[in-house]
Amino acid sequence: MSIHATAFKTLELQRVARDFGGQSALANLSLSISSGEFIALLGPSGCGKSTALNCLAGLLPLTGGRILMDGRQIDRLPPEKRGFGMVFQNYALFPHLTVEKNIAFGLEMRKVPRAEIKTRVAEAIELVQLGPHARKLPGQMSGGQQQRVAIARAVVLRPPLVLMDEPLSNLDAKLRLEMRTEIRRLHQSLGLTTIYVTHDQEEALSLADRLVVLRQGEVQQVGTPQDLHEHPANWHVADFMGYRNLLDGVVEQSRGGSATVSVAGTGITGSTKDPVAPGDAVKVGIRPEDFDIADSLTAADSTTQLEATVEVVEYQGREFAVEARTDAGQALHIRTHRRAEPGQRIIVSARHERVLVFASSMDSGTPAGRELQEATP
Repeated sequence: MSIHATAFKTLELQRVARDFGGQSALANLSLSISSGEFIALLGPSGCGKSTALNCLAGLLPLTGGRILMDGRQIDRLPPEKRGFGMVFQNYALFPHLTVEKNIAFGLEMRKVPRAEIKTRVAEAIELVQLGPHARKLPGQMSGGQQQRVAIARAVVLRPPLVLMDEPLSNLDAKLRLEMRTEIRRLHQSLGLTTIYVTHDQEEALSLADRLVVLRQGEVQQVGTPQDLHEHPANWHVADFMGYRNLLDGVVEQSRGGSATVSVAGTGITGSTKDPVAPGDAVKVGIRPEDFDIADSLTAADSTTQLEATVEVVEYQGREFAVEARTDAGQALHIRTHRRAEPGQRIIVSARHERVLVFASSMDSGTPAGRELQEATP
């Protein structure tokens, strides 16, 4: 198929920064992206991920750093000279143009010969499976179909890089799953290089080769989905990687890569991610699925056990999402196959190797946060 991405070897972001009115929205973003990679920029609203994407696209000028493609500096080029494809959250389709004409628009602006435009548009429509809708206007189509048009309009240009800014956030849950699969399929089949902005960690884990977690404009960690899921660099990353239970505590004992932490009067033992000493304030991270509901309190050395009262139970198909509260007032989030009822007293346990202990003061500006800004895949 002739729709195939323009080749390049590496895209380098070197200490890229962007300020607004003296406030830093993005600081010292350094990243090396290889051709064919799928990179997800992940983080909460206002963390700088869309700013980074707009700087790459040329929609925002840099206030520091450089962007190089195969050694050539491109950050001073206008957007149209960079030749990147963009897919926006709100589709950004021309409402008065048909699907065919929306997809053809960029090619016409580049003065591609009419016969080639016709061929490439037909291929793009087939690629995103919109053949029966080619003559429709955007307003006559569903949100998922409009997003397919937006993707076809981006890839028909054969761009060296496709930038996607939360493209699925306006779709319902079923469509999001379908489009997620579609985006990954197109990425692989066309040899695209994709940078994808999202605040949804499940979406990022399922799509990306590498994740870049941002907070307050600074990189917290860069790595594969498995790296970040299993080895979050700090509690901010852990929060985004599903450690919904982030409990405040104080270190009682620390020894050989593990620590026992007092959380509201209960001792919890886990692996330490940062150097900690007795008396240090820390955060204890436990995923909801790593909690078990035990039959009774035991003296097991390998687990931490807490007594709590069930407050809320949500049935979620194969399992239950349970919110419980300890006698000291600490909320606990649990995913379990065991049925529980509001008001029920339960005992929850977590194996020590599934518990992580983070320094509370670990922040985006600390050396441990900065050293994880990988320069290479």
